[in-house]
Amino acid sequence: MKSADLIIKNLRQLLTCSGVIPKRKENLRELNLIDEAAIAAYQGKIVYVGPNKGLEKEVRPVAGATILEGDGLVGLPGLIDSHTHLPFAGTREREFLLRLRGATYQELAAKGLGIQTTVQATREASLEELAQLCLDRLNSMLLQGTTTVEAKSGYGLDWKTEIKQLEALQQAQKLHPVEIVPTFLGAHEVPAEYRENKPGYLELLTRTVMPEVRRKGLAEFFDVFCETGVYSLEETRVLAEEAKRLGFKVRLHADEFSPLGGAELAVELEAISADHLINITPKGLAALAGSSTVATLLPMVPLFLKLAKRPPARQLIDSGAIVAIATDFNPGSSMTESMLLVMQLAVFLLDFQVEEAINAATANAALALERQERIGSLEPGKDMDLILCAVPNYIHLIYHPGPNPVRHVFKKGRWVVRDGGLAF
Repeated sequence: MKSADLIIKNLRQLLTCSGVIPKRKENLRELNLIDEAAIAAYQGKIVYVGPNKGLEKEVRPVAGATILEGDGLVGLPGLIDSHTHLPFAGTREREFLLRLRGATYQELAAKGLGIQTTVQATREASLEELAQLCLDRLNSMLLQGTTTVEAKSGYGLDWKTEIKQLEALQQAQKLHPVEIVPTFLGAHEVPAEYRENKPGYLELLTRTVMPEVRRKGLAEFFDVFCETGVYSLEETRVLAEEAKRLGFKVRLHADEFSPLGGAELAVELEAISADHLINITPKGLAALAGSSTVATLLPMVPLFLKLAKRPPARQLIDSGAIVAIATDFNPGSSMTESMLLVMQLAVFLLDFQVEEAINAATANAALALERQERIGSLEPGKDMDLILCAVPNYIHLIYHPGPNPVRHVFKKGRWVVRDGGLAF
């Protein structure tokens, strides 16, 4: 008999998302669903996943255990948002209107708008203001089922503000149950003051800011916006290799607006993830198919930017690449905190199957953050990261966009959303 301090029974369906991980090709449709299910945990770790009828034979509640009737709810792993730009100040709705009237993302950037607008607002914000903005956004994410989130700097583009962004994440983590995975993205753009001296900014990053971030333990990952007019393949390679030398894990913004070859470089660098991939080359697609680098697609971006082109999701999946999805939450190209919306867009815009979208937001997303040993699927020994949704069946998570179906959320066994409201 296993002891449990948290027992949830009589679930209509439980999507464990277990089995072969990473999930490639046809395995991406494998949910390992249990009808009429129960799940139990002890001290934040799952001890039982299975049918209701087996619960009493295998699990004994400890004194004071929380026992919840599932009441026909559908359970699945906590959603994992593996690409966000969480710690920023200001919004860009005026720029949004200009784009609706025909201006392109690149044209706005050339005029000093775009990322530079957010850089200015973020530089002006205090550490406390940034931390509070992060907390507010984390609340929104949690209420919609996200239990783990990657969060990048990159709106400082100077030593002081990049550190401030990462420290804001550190402060927010002390107060919030959502797990934050911090990424240093100092190479997001070239700041205006270094526009005529790009080598000087690269030197600032490699000699000063990157070592300081590592020394303070402020970021686990390092990211570069590898793109025409921003950071070239060679500049990205130099930065990423230095980051690896310092002990960072590497991920890349790759092939978003132009077929530069960022995906191939990500595989060459053994990056954990290559993200965007709207303009991935055939060579890049083949490289990802045979690698352990996760192809992280961001379905909201082409919709938000009104791009005619979409990332070749079906080709990536069918070729055998490890495919994940994320929000890319940011003020310029994807102003949404909702992983549920992203899952729906993956199906409606990128030709995912329902099951593929769910696994791409859970099991494979955990791989994109190197957290697959703890989260992403519901299995004994893993963290009790669980969301319970009021839907007739799991298909309604995609079939019925609009309402938020999340009723309860558990993070490491802690009941953090109860009856649709925050409970921590």
